Amino acid sequence: MSTAPDSAVHAYIDAHRSAFLADLVEWLRIPSVSADPARADDVLGSARWLAAKLAETGFPTAEVWESDGLPAVFAEWPSGDPQAPTVLVYGHHDVQPAAREDGWATDPFEPHTADGRIYARGAADDKGQVLFHTLGLRAHLAATGRTAPAVNLKLLIEGEEESGSPNFLALIERRADRLACDAVIVSDTGMWSEDTPTVCTGMRGLADCQVDLYGPDQDIHSGSFGGAVPNPATEAARLVAALHDDDRRVAIPGFYDGVVELTDRERKLFAALPFDESRWLRTARSHGALGEAGHTTLERIWARPTAEVNGIHGGYQGPGGKTIVPASAHLKLSFRLVAGQDAGAVQQLVTDWVAARLPEGIRHEVTFWGTTRPCLTPLDHPALQSVVRSMGRAFQQEILFTREGGSGPAADLQDVLGVPVLFLGISVPSDGWHSVNEKVELDLLFKGVETAAYLWGDLAENWRPASAEVTG
Repeated sequence: MSTAPDSAVHAYIDAHRSAFLADLVEWLRIPSVSADPARADDVLGSARWLAAKLAETGFPTAEVWESDGLPAVFAEWPSGDPQAPTVLVYGHHDVQPAAREDGWATDPFEPHTADGRIYARGAADDKGQVLFHTLGLRAHLAATGRTAPAVNLKLLIEGEEESGSPNFLALIERRADRLACDAVIVSDTGMWSEDTPTVCTGMRGLADCQVDLYGPDQDIHSGSFGGAVPNPATEAARLVAALHDDDRRVAIPGFYDGVVELTDRERKLFAALPFDESRWLRTARSHGALGEAGHTTLERIWARPTAEVNGIHGGYQGPGGKTIVPASAHLKLSFRLVAGQDAGAVQQLVTDWVAARLPEGIRHEVTFWGTTRPCLTPLDHPALQSVVRSMGRAFQQEILFTREGGSGPAADLQDVLGVPVLFLGISVPSDGWHSVNEKVELDLLFKGVETAAYLWGDLAENWRPASAEVTG
């Protein structure tokens, strides 16, 4: 039997709730701050703790994987069914820096339970959301009578996500054979709110760069030379002014080539969310919504590509005036990308656009940093439908859909492994990721446990990926 009866799942979770929370508290006490070199041993300790806990859960393989930076954890539990799909769960065990003097009400690495919440660094981002899979898996086994999961289950829990995942791509490329799967489930995300459970279906990608403009070999007198030689600060301003058209669309030729447009169904699903724009503006510390014409705020931040000026500087910045033509000016630009766009192609488009708009006498460099590919799961994908059904059983209400406006390592998994990426998270905006007094709502945490208990059976019964059809 693959499908777990609800009553049996509830009974198992209730019986093991206290032990699970004790494990979580123990793990949260490890200050696995990846950004702090002095905490490298703690990050290693966190990885070893998790590997031991996964082995205790029943995973026959649970390993600490060294990288060129800080360690990840890999675990694997085969189903034994040749037609079962293979699913890889991604999360991370490192956390953001935190100290009591930052404004925490309690010690961030001494978990505090109050009012149905656990307050601690990593409670929601991401240790709580990783660990709920252990109890969910045990509930799945106990309720179905199985001795192995209904799917071939793998976990990859990164140790450097909070530091920008600098070694993650190299790690998964090197270990691609061990990580081979039919789908990735990312449990490092959230829901719309406590009352509106949602599933994320995609994340935007990212390409960002610096544009350096050089004119005279040194600052020169604006009275003697101004108006007769090109001014790099002026040309920087002209570039910025030309970046968007009057409808706030990115004006770089070819920028929208290949963009996967929102369907009417997706627009209706976004519109069904209880979005309060005035409240959103307060969160954004902003005083008006503005963006690409013809799209709502949610569409703009989730499903439309953007170009932003992150910084502009050049010339004299001191007190009073200084009448010069400056020798240089500099721009920092970032481009959020959506499904259908290729980060490498966008880099070339931007580079060509800058070169074409600059006059003779301005030398320039465009330097791009690392890029992140966008990822998007179609609403009708059978694995996504399993996630939605399982969450619906756990929450006992309709599950709506969101996307994420930001970027993350999920796209690396999609690109290297060549499989769809799905998102299963139970965190809510009030959890305070990266902020003081981070917490996780225990009721929602156990909804995550319950969802995981239902998910593996639902996937096994309702999805036979191409790899299973071939091997089966």
